[in-house]
Amino acid sequence: MRFKKILAVSLACAMVASFTACGQGATTSSTASAGSQAASTAATGGNKAAGSYIAIVSKGFQHQFWQVVKKGAEQAAKDNGVTITFDGPPTESDIPVQVDMLKNAMTKKPAAICLAALDTKSVMEQLNECKSNNIPVIGFDSGVPNAPEGSIYATASTDNYAAAGIAAENLFKNDAFQAALKSGKHITVGVLSQDATSDSIMKRTSGFIDTLAKKVEAVDGFAGAVEVVGHDTYKKAATATAKLTIKVNVPASTAAADMKTGAESLLTTSDIVAVYGSNENGAGGILAASNDGQDFNKDNGKFKNIVAIGFDAGKTQRTAVENSWFLGSVTQDPYQIGYKAVALAVDAINGKPAASKIIDTGAKWYNAEALKDPAISELVYQ
Repeated sequence: MRFKKILAVSLACAMVASFTACGQGATTSSTASAGSQAASTAATGGNKAAGSYIAIVSKGFQHQFWQVVKKGAEQAAKDNGVTITFDGPPTESDIPVQVDMLKNAMTKKPAAICLAALDTKSVMEQLNECKSNNIPVIGFDSGVPNAPEGSIYATASTDNYAAAGIAAENLFKNDAFQAALKSGKHITVGVLSQDATSDSIMKRTSGFIDTLAKKVEAVDGFAGAVEVVGHDTYKKAATATAKLTIKVNVPASTAAADMKTGAESLLTTSDIVAVYGSNENGAGGILAASNDGQDFNKDNGKFKNIVAIGFDAGKTQRTAVENSWFLGSVTQDPYQIGYKAVALAVDAINGKPAASKIIDTGAKWYNAEALKDPAISELVYQ
């Protein structure tokens, strides 16, 4: 009898030690309470992933964007009864640091890994190792582009084309833009896009162009009257006399000076009524060319008759939106990026086939009024 008691105590201690070691050395961890874990299990009809360890390796850690991603991931961990670690390099240029973090995470034998790769080529060895060992890898944010076939379970990321459409829809319903359409005069909308090679930037550009063109051409008298000029990638001829020209400017480089020059070229177009920056760098060029947005002041600004719209965030862009110098901007939803990445990892551990290879994490429109809502404000990183 004494031997059985000793054996039972030893086994219990071993189980506790094993569970503790699972999260050892983590930057941060999150587990569900017994109550929420039970609720999650009941809701899913048996959550085999409960108690599992999921390693999350992001592109960064200190930036507010990644802190909101982390917050969403932690909530998903609580909701699903799993343990996570969340790591990221100091900056998004620290590729070797991220690789070391991924290697370190793999030594802890995670049930799944969530990865936003800075450079897919640098983690090819780890991706192939995960595939060989049946460790599902979930991409998030920009994911893991050009990963080995079958190595990525699914990716939680923004549908950039749809997100850009939100910006176009808000421009279209703006009173000043509607007045310009009804004026009977030819008008121009400028689009500043930092490049024509990045998939995400191209979709943030084409999504805006296509949505705005579709909206305008549905207006009486505008059928076929929209043309797109400025860059061959997006070029489109009007089938009738052009009444709206969407002018795309892709600067010579992504350098701040070139982005500013590109914005200045658009803003000095004689009949321009609106301008859109398709990412933080594009919006930054517009801000740099307009005295940090103050020139869009509707009372006395140099560009008071031009509607400015951005994408992403940043301190200067947020200030411009808060002061209504910018009509508003579109931001990704970093909270949902983190939440859905962990949710996908749980599905993978449970053996559930991915509903889609790309899971849209959504995007939000924010203007001065929307920023008063804490739920929106936390998504607009600085």
